[in-house]
Amino acid sequence: MAVQAEPSTATRIIRRTPAPAQSVTTDLVVLGAGISGVSAALEAARLGRDVILVDGLPTLGGQAVNSIIGTFAGLYANGQNGHQLTRGIADDIIAALGPQGGLRWRHGPPHTTLLYDEIMLSRWVEETVRAAGIRVLLGAVLGEVTRDGGRITGADFATRYGPVRIRATGWVDATGDAALAWAAGFACREAEAPSWGSQMVVLENVNEAAHPTRAELAERQHAKAPEYGMIRRDGFAFLFEGRGIALVNMTHTETPLEPFAAAKSALEGKAQADRAVRFLKAEYPEAYAKARVRTYGMPGIRQTRWIAGGHHLTVEEVRAGTKFPDAVARTAWAIELHSHAEGYIWQPFPPDHLHYVPFRSLVPAEADNLVAAGRCIDADNAALSSVRVMGPCIAMGAAAAHALDIAGSGSVRQIDPAALRARIAPNVDAADGPRPFEQDGMRKAAA
Repeated sequence: MAVQAEPSTATRIIRRTPAPAQSVTTDLVVLGAGISGVSAALEAARLGRDVILVDGLPTLGGQAVNSIIGTFAGLYANGQNGHQLTRGIADDIIAALGPQGGLRWRHGPPHTTLLYDEIMLSRWVEETVRAAGIRVLLGAVLGEVTRDGGRITGADFATRYGPVRIRATGWVDATGDAALAWAAGFACREAEAPSWGSQMVVLENVNEAAHPTRAELAERQHAKAPEYGMIRRDGFAFLFEGRGIALVNMTHTETPLEPFAAAKSALEGKAQADRAVRFLKAEYPEAYAKARVRTYGMPGIRQTRWIAGGHHLTVEEVRAGTKFPDAVARTAWAIELHSHAEGYIWQPFPPDHLHYVPFRSLVPAEADNLVAAGRCIDADNAALSSVRVMGPCIAMGAAAAHALDIAGSGSVRQIDPAALRARIAPNVDAADGPRPFEQDGMRKAAA
């Protein structure tokens, strides 16, 4: 029997005046939904704060999910079985993804890193944010930011559904590019020389048994990259063992802040990734002949613009392992400076090394209610390259939430460092964090 179509009930409308902005008030706005922003938002929600999490993408997860970084770097101390340096949501992710087979260790030397399934991480972020009651604003482009002295009072956002104006007591800049601090008129820094980004690609149907070692692959890429039109000559392909999946990082792309140039570079990055896939298929047919691209990530950006804070973290302080009285994060990650197209500078530290991030590097020098977290804190190029990885970024996000909670309607520049340190001690002082071989539900496979 044919189904009768119902008459249309749509109303004909014409837009004659600009749509009024929807006005929203909250305790805390976190701008940027990558790993540092998610850490800040969840920590603030657990402190009982009303939180709005904003991102320019139509999805949560930032680079951790959408650029398919694939690795929690800087989470463990150096050595084969170093203890976990950052807790908080890092514990939650390990507990949730480990039993599902969504994590895998790579054991040094010099680092223990943690590979993750980006789809599982994406769903963990979405469901955890939803369960925490955090309001989310996605696909939102930052516009005008208003200030009263050192305090940000509000910000305007453009969305496809209409403009939104948010007023808040506290703000976290987890954009990676210091977009909020820049728009608010606070002083920022830009590198004189470029820091190259990467276009990640995930390949499936890889024959693990025939896969080359990292050293062998690196040597051949260095020798043959020009034959395939590859710019970078020192990349790698990590196996997610047991799944026939490889995370391929064999590209270097420019990451300009000019919009047309950024879009052009994103397209070039995928073309570079295609050349890398051709290289793998041609040079290692037993491993990659049947491999196919599962997904291309969004452009992976390392360092572009960052705040001018109360303390400029230097590479000398990183190398010395300076432990600041207001330290809020720590890591043992190497200096990893992607300063030239063909390769990068890699300077690992000894097994007992730790270096720290001071809270003053998270706060613009003139700001009262803005804290940065992640790769837009104040540091020189080399120092930033060693602290912008996911382990300390989680710790910085948590510290930003606690600092703004302590400050309330006062200034974050005047909070008691000891009070903040007491709240985040597991991320700075604890020497008894879990060790990789002691954690359940994850594959204990050496690199």
